[in-house]
Amino acid sequence: MSEEQLKAFWEAIQADTGLQQKLQGVTEPDAVVAIAKEAGFMISTDELQRAQAEISEEDLGGVSGGGSGYYKITG
Repeated sequence: MSEEQLKAFWEAIQADTGLQQKLQGVTEPDAVVAIAKEAGFMISTDELQRAQAEISEEDLGGVSGGGSGYYKITG
């Protein structure tokens, strides 16, 4: 598990509408981690929660729909 994996997962979310759909309505960090694992990314709940404090609203604006409608990787 690494910061690189988390970054790669975040980039995949931005680029993949199918992944966005899987995350739609997901609110539990463990569920997000499971979806990431299914997509081939190895991240932990702790890494995800740490990243929540680091990703700005501006970053979320780059995601289709501004990040609304699916789990936001923010606090």
